[in-house]
Amino acid sequence: MKIALIVNPLIPVPPEQYGGIERIVFMLIQELKKNGHDVTLYAHEHSQPGCKLISYRESAHYGVKDLVKINRLTSKIAFQHFDLIHTFGRMSNIALLMLSKVPKIVSYQLPPTISQVKKAVSIAHKNSLRFTACSNYIAGQISAFADVTTIYNGVDINDYQFNADFAADAPLTFLGRIQQEKGTAIAIHTAKKTNQKLVIAGNVPDEPIHQQYFNEQVKPHIDGVQIKYIGPVNNSQKNQLLRNSKAFLMPVTWDEPFGIVMAEALACGTPVIGFNRGAIPEVVTNGSNGFVCDTEADMIKAINNIGSINRLTCRQVAEQKFSATVLAKQYEELYQLATGKN
Repeated sequence: MKIALIVNPLIPVPPEQYGGIERIVFMLIQELKKNGHDVTLYAHEHSQPGCKLISYRESAHYGVKDLVKINRLTSKIAFQHFDLIHTFGRMSNIALLMLSKVPKIVSYQLPPTISQVKKAVSIAHKNSLRFTACSNYIAGQISAFADVTTIYNGVDINDYQFNADFAADAPLTFLGRIQQEKGTAIAIHTAKKTNQKLVIAGNVPDEPIHQQYFNEQVKPHIDGVQIKYIGPVNNSQKNQLLRNSKAFLMPVTWDEPFGIVMAEALACGTPVIGFNRGAIPEVVTNGSNGFVCDTEADMIKAINNIGSINRLTCRQVAEQKFSATVLAKQYEELYQLATGKN
């Protein structure tokens, strides 16, 4: 098939550091190319996707003028004989394509704006529009209004080295943005309560509310011995950090749509301990590849029982459920359904 993939204009594909969906799209492109598909990517001009690239201007953001520019670019897709258009960016990126007969797939990685879903369905050419969601949690918010398929995010298994065991003094790990919704302070609290080391990796967003959270609830606890903060990490550093961890902590205080880092941890053989929010119970099977917790007390108990988790099981879950190969196969099956082509 001849496929157009679209992402938002702000981050290159693949991303240099953070950019979860850009990483997913890069993996998908490689798998689609292996299977003989002709892929064109609409993305940031510094992207290196290994396929044909149609680039936005680097300065493009999301003012009205930028949306007009983006749509002028993407609307040309309708005249280039693509079999399918698949956007991982904002639905507004393809507003002018809604009336086209070309099959369209919109993939949601965050909670949807239902009014936009309804409007898109109402104006799209008959039977030309489908949706995917990165979890059942997100799909459940769309299913009453549109055709939606859950396709989990994934990882390139080959990028993550399996570690069958952990050292007695191996640390717990927190990896993600340092902000209240991600639960960094909770990770610190539970590590101290269980007398475990904790390594915190990730960026502190620039907004004052996040800077304040870091300065007041995280920084005072960083001693470089029990609680370490190492800042943002690249792919190689992430692999080493996760595979040498006792467990990965996911103490989120919001409904996480998916959480790619959980799949990355599992690929290393590292169990995940997270709160029962959003998609976490879809990724973590309690007592099998980690623990799903309702309270901090549950998380403390889980940390103390982490030795009961078989790390090989964690790796196998990543391979069977969250690998790039599985992800691409599911998208291909949806493409075939949408276009009627094999």
